Amino acid sequence: MSLWNSFLIAFSVLLPLINPLGSALVFLGLAGDASPKVIRSLARRIAINNVIFLAVIELLGATILNFFGISLPIVQLSGGIVIAAMGWAVLNERSAGVSSSNKAEESGEHGEQDTQHLEEGVFYPFTFPITSGPGTLVGLLTLTAHISDRNLTQNILGHAGVFLAVVVISVLCFFCYAYAPKITKAIPPSTAHGILRVIAFILLCIGIQIAWNGLSTLLASVIKH
Repeated sequence: MSLWNSFLIAFSVLLPLINPLGSALVFLGLAGDASPKVIRSLARRIAINNVIFLAVIELLGATILNFFGISLPIVQLSGGIVIAAMGWAVLNERSAGVSSSNKAEESGEHGEQDTQHLEEGVFYPFTFPITSGPGTLVGLLTLTAHISDRNLTQNILGHAGVFLAVVVISVLCFFCYAYAPKITKAIPPSTAHGILRVIAFILLCIGIQIAWNGLSTLLASVIKH
């Protein structure tokens, strides 16, 4: 597998799972009325953390799973259930405007504490699971498991292609997060609310699909025996 083939496959798999624009809307909802400077700083740190986090998972993910004796179908099943639950929760939560106004009031009363709280949440929950959730980890583990079956040269090129895809998507996340206020101002609240619901439904479907892939593999192994 060439570098660019690996990059294109990884980019196609990871982009809808990470979903920079959709994740930016969730990020902005949690960030509240933080200043543009704070939002840009958070966006930069989240992007860097995302690259490091996914690089570690890419290099050590399969080893960690083997160490604990966890099979890929189990990861798919459990991760898919978590993703589906997240999508279902977003579909059934109240209007984003209510939580945003509440956050704005809290920000007005405790601005400095909120900024510190946001900075403490750069990895959790902003990097994981908002930017790169269980579905992203499952997709990445699936890609690396596929690449690891090849010879050394193809293995190196394959991992380099996956890493390049991670960097490009993380850069997209930075721009979407840093300019999320401008993006949301250009989109009417009702439209943004509808987009978030559509994204949540897609997230629910992705979770069910990933869970089914793992469950079908497990069922097939049981039937064979």
